[in-house]
Amino acid sequence: MTEAGVLEPKYSLGHVIPVIDRLLSSGRIRRAIWQLWYPFLTRRLQQEDVLFLNYAYEEDPPHALPLAPADEPNRACIQLYHHVAAQTELSGRQILEVSCGHGGGASYLTRTFHPAGYTGLDLNPAGIAFCRQRHRVDRLAFVQGDAENLPFAAATFDAVLNVEASHCYPSFPRFLNEVARVLRPGGKFLYADFRFANGLAEWEAAFAAAPLRLLQTRVISSEVLRGMNLNSSRSLDLLQRHLPRFLHALGRDFAGVQGSRLHTALARGELSYRSHLREKSATAQG
Repeated sequence: MTEAGVLEPKYSLGHVIPVIDRLLSSGRIRRAIWQLWYPFLTRRLQQEDVLFLNYAYEEDPPHALPLAPADEPNRACIQLYHHVAAQTELSGRQILEVSCGHGGGASYLTRTFHPAGYTGLDLNPAGIAFCRQRHRVDRLAFVQGDAENLPFAAATFDAVLNVEASHCYPSFPRFLNEVARVLRPGGKFLYADFRFANGLAEWEAAFAAAPLRLLQTRVISSEVLRGMNLNSSRSLDLLQRHLPRFLHALGRDFAGVQGSRLHTALARGELSYRSHLREKSATAQG
């Protein structure tokens, strides 16, 4: 999954890592690979009812977030969504989630935060088909579309949510400009993602150039690492049962299981995972 400086994590295959990473330095090639990978995952996992494709979040001490029994198996992933969404008021607002994956976060937030409307968008057509069948929730809709060319008119949404997906995009600055375009003046951008150390400067520069004022940010690497540890056994079991053996190394990196490159980098501080709350200027147009 990742953007410019983050070409070290989830798509590694043993001794061919340097070759893979060089290929992924091209935004177009990276996009093509993810366009194949995510539908492949959806088809492989759809019988398992996998609702979240993001990492997870666990505070220390754990926060007793009240959950419905049906949500409890996904607690660690839900806690990441809750952390990101709780940064601002969503009740009665129009919300867009860009890169909604398998829709678990969209379903939880719609049922919990009571927006006027919640739209989940994803590039993966198989994922959107899964979401439409699996998540039949009032005020929740799913749309297939591109994060860098959002299929919505200017000033449509009160908040845009993006959880652990932007490192996949060929152009992160273009995505930020699209977020600003579809937000109403005063609208909020709720965000969480990671970069490796050699990508931090470019990440920060893109944010500095975007028309989205920073309200608050937080490094949540420790919380995400604890969440990954909680999910590691389940993720390893899923990939071993549903991926061909030659893709197991790639699957371990993608899932961030203990011992994978991404998990190790997060534990060593070589990767930074952050959440942001940003705002479009109240006087900005379109």
